[in-house]
Amino acid sequence: MSNHKNVNALTAGGVLVSLGIVFGDIGTSPLYTLKAIFKTAKEIAEKGGGGGSYINPDLVLGALSCVIWTLTLQTTIKYVMITLRADNKGEGGIFSLYSLVRKKAKWLVIPAIIGGAALLADGMITPSITVTSAIEGLKLKFPTVQVLPIVLTIIALLFIIQQFGTNLVGKLFGPIMFLWFAALGVSGLGQIIHDPSIFRALNPYYAIHLLVTNPGALAILGGVFLCTTGAEALYSDLGHCGRQNIRISWIFVKLMLIFNYLGQGAWVLKNPNYDPHLVNPFFELVPPGMVLYMVGLATAAAVIASQAMISGSFTLISEAVRLNLWPKVRINYPSVQKGQLYVPSINWLLCIGCIIIVLIFKKSDNMEGAYGLAINLTFLMTTVLVAVYMLRKKFPKYLIIIFVVIYGAIELAFLAGNLFKFIHGGWVTLLIGCGLLSVMWTWYNSRKIKNRFVKYVEIEDYYPVLSELSNDEAVPKYCSQLVYLTSANFKTEIESKIIYSIIQKEPKRADVYWLVHVDVMDEPYTLDYKVEFLIPGKLIRVDFRLGFRVEQRVNLLYRKVVEELVKNGEIDITSQYPSLNRHKIAGDFRFVLLEKHLSKFAKLSFYERTVMDYYFILKKMSLSEERSFGLDSSYVDVEKVPLIFVTPDDIELNRLPV
Repeated sequence: MSNHKNVNALTAGGVLVSLGIVFGDIGTSPLYTLKAIFKTAKEIAEKGGGGGSYINPDLVLGALSCVIWTLTLQTTIKYVMITLRADNKGEGGIFSLYSLVRKKAKWLVIPAIIGGAALLADGMITPSITVTSAIEGLKLKFPTVQVLPIVLTIIALLFIIQQFGTNLVGKLFGPIMFLWFAALGVSGLGQIIHDPSIFRALNPYYAIHLLVTNPGALAILGGVFLCTTGAEALYSDLGHCGRQNIRISWIFVKLMLIFNYLGQGAWVLKNPNYDPHLVNPFFELVPPGMVLYMVGLATAAAVIASQAMISGSFTLISEAVRLNLWPKVRINYPSVQKGQLYVPSINWLLCIGCIIIVLIFKKSDNMEGAYGLAINLTFLMTTVLVAVYMLRKKFPKYLIIIFVVIYGAIELAFLAGNLFKFIHGGWVTLLIGCGLLSVMWTWYNSRKIKNRFVKYVEIEDYYPVLSELSNDEAVPKYCSQLVYLTSANFKTEIESKIIYSIIQKEPKRADVYWLVHVDVMDEPYTLDYKVEFLIPGKLIRVDFRLGFRVEQRVNLLYRKVVEELVKNGEIDITSQYPSLNRHKIAGDFRFVLLEKHLSKFAKLSFYERTVMDYYFILKKMSLSEERSFGLDSSYVDVEKVPLIFVTPDDIELNRLPV
């Protein structure tokens, strides 16, 4: 089904694919990272009333050193060396990581959904800032060009093509990104050869010196953080490329990034009076005759970075749906390529979000304030989950403590720096993140509230009545094969509502009663099932064990099981009507789905009532049960049942004499 078994296989093709899929976000960060840092430094200097140039060797070398050591500590050590080890049967990403550790403690759902919501919010700002930064390079050649219409057109086209799949263009991503990284390195080296002393920035002393002596160090850290924002996407794409391919390609990518950052730093030292609000040092490294080519390449890289983030968002949502952390939404598979998903609702949500962000902020300068704060929260949540994973894998306690202390301190420092951006646009992505978080939290908690009111009964108690009902010709036959979806984890139990539906609401006579249960497993691609004959020939239970990345097409899966049981001679689905039985015609199948609604008499606290009200609003906007399970509505009956049965026990009535 997939190549996840070969996650550690190292191939030249795999390395090239990694360049195209994994490093788009982190690879486009030189477009805006140093510009953001020096813009912040200039604003701090102006507030402090500093005269003359604010650019000095301490600032430039310190900023470069911060960038280089952030790439080393955050991206190389935390993600490439440590977090990539936490693969779930070859799959990565925050929900794959959560699936590995969720049995350790129930509270782990909190860092998982905070991280997931923040990552989705980041998916709205990444296309906006990368495409805008690239297109702004046109102003070097055409100062009067209108950037906004071009950016909006590219973003709209990017989201429109998602529905057709990106299999074809995906094959071009690797070579284009190889060219991009090579161009980054070459343009950086062009400046470095004029000032090799810039290599002093490799010394962490300059980073420490800047953070200790500069009064605006925390605000500058907010800019530095932009260099590593793509690290989480790197982990999410583990399943597409494999650990070894990512690790090997990262050596080349990191080298090219560092050359480019050093080159920009050398140019800034040579031009200390430049205005970061007007000039982007990235494009100043390029010879004038090559600017248009670089803008074209930067735009292609920005589109690829955006594509990777959009695809990652689709995967994230599909996992969240299976893990019951997001409402059921339509998921399409536009091509046969592994991992190719298209989630229309998320596609257009991201599209609208990107367009609004571009229209609100207008320039990449302004977007820098909105970028980083949300993804910083994902980094922190990943640190928590990785620490629990290390505990589960029985890593030495002192190593886990060192990991938590170092990365907790680094990421909290970055968070403090990014909080300076709150009023400059950070509130936008935080607001989006909170909206997405509220959906995940509500969907998760409403299930817990509903489960509290599900009453289970011993199914054995109903064996005699079910057998007799099946043979009672006085009751009109409902169908030959009657199927219910059950949430009961044990074969000895069944929801009282199902028994009520079969026996009391409208007695439903059938030749065979089926109970189908779906368990979502912590592995990504499990496809197992188990069949138990509770009443031979009368009551059969099928348990599916599906991975959190497997589409829950219950209709097809159930049909496949029935076919195998018929083939093995374990069941006979021939119609029992004499006229049809003579001709060996199969009986009809019917699914009954029980749809819960909230009684106005339900005794819930204000918080629970609010959660459930929000849940039912989300439910109306999500896919119906039959469509989410891949059932054809022509053979599905939906019965409404109250979430809480109200009994008259608490009511005292006085009967008046006649």
